[in-house]
Amino acid sequence: MIKRYLVPVIALLFVILIGVGLVGFNLFRDKAIQDFFANMQQPAAPVSTYTVEPSAWTPEIEAIGTVSAIQGVELAVEVAGIVKEIPFAANQEVEQGAALLQLDDAIEKADIVAARAQDVLMDQTLARARTLSTRGVGAVSNVDEAEAASLAKKAEIAKLQAVMDQKLLKAPFKGTVGIPRIELGQYLSPGTVVVTLQDLDTMRVDFTIPEQTLSEIKIGQPIKLGLTDSDLSFKGAIIAIEPRIDPSTRLISVRAKVDNPDGKLRPGQFAQVRVTLPREDDVYTLPQTALVSSLYGDYIYVVRPAENKADAPKPAGDSSAGTANAANSTAPADEKKPADAAPEQKLVATQVFVTPGRRSGLLVEITKGIKKGDIVVTAGQNRLSPGAAVKVTNDVNPAAKTDAGLAKK
Repeated sequence: MIKRYLVPVIALLFVILIGVGLVGFNLFRDKAIQDFFANMQQPAAPVSTYTVEPSAWTPEIEAIGTVSAIQGVELAVEVAGIVKEIPFAANQEVEQGAALLQLDDAIEKADIVAARAQDVLMDQTLARARTLSTRGVGAVSNVDEAEAASLAKKAEIAKLQAVMDQKLLKAPFKGTVGIPRIELGQYLSPGTVVVTLQDLDTMRVDFTIPEQTLSEIKIGQPIKLGLTDSDLSFKGAIIAIEPRIDPSTRLISVRAKVDNPDGKLRPGQFAQVRVTLPREDDVYTLPQTALVSSLYGDYIYVVRPAENKADAPKPAGDSSAGTANAANSTAPADEKKPADAAPEQKLVATQVFVTPGRRSGLLVEITKGIKKGDIVVTAGQNRLSPGAAVKVTNDVNPAAKTDAGLAKK
């Protein structure tokens, strides 16, 4: 009878033990997982850095300009006529006074021949009237009339000559002509553009700067110019500053003259302009990639050693340190680590708010917040937070490129 009831009780106890074991195992597993993630350290984020040092800096004012020829015009005809001759080719360099277009001037030439023949007769009439007046047989009024007629005929000849000269279009200065816009035999009305003429040896560039920088520029100040931001190979100087500030944009118009010996600059091009300011010493600058802007201000990340917690007191029940020391003391001499093989120091990123100043090229001036020797993160900030572990890897370092660019300058 007892055996009959004992078997179910034992089975029930066995089931209860299994359930308690499963619950205990799950609780132990959850606690172990929590402890693991609580004590797990995030891997160090790779960053590129730049060591802060006071240096000499040549600040620049950046601007976008439009290039034009120092002398450039669109040549047009003053009178109507039929195109008789086009004595130039596209992109030809011509001297001052060179013929560029000849309109049909046969009628003007004939009129001048007739007027000159009449002028000869007028001169003879004037001479005869003066002779008669000297002899006392001619009136003085006849001399006056003959003289006036002679002067009028000479003025008519000059007018006809001027009209005929307008039939010949000449280059007003030395330069390069463009593509002809007319054809032989074409009828041209006054004002029709024939061709463009540009002096490409010397160019000018017009650009604007903010009114806050007006006190930093002057006539004769050097500039650098290029078609791309990475190639500012053209040199020039400021030749004019607009005395009036545009009230709608608060910008000042500036004009500079640039030599163009190879003809690479062409009228109408956009160009990158850098106005060179006086050199300054002991200035703290950073690559612009190091500066992060936020609603709370501008800040950078500085790499600093993590606080050393190795000397913190160990819990009473923790004998791992003693065991480790004992193991090290009993280890053979050849297995011990050399004294200079210190463990790699842990580095963390510290957020530092700074005050930026002027910007020039790839650099930004920092007026407050950094000091000499600070190691500033220049790339990789998007993965950082204050106190995050970092690992310096300067394989790809924007600061190095910045230094190389400054060396070229």
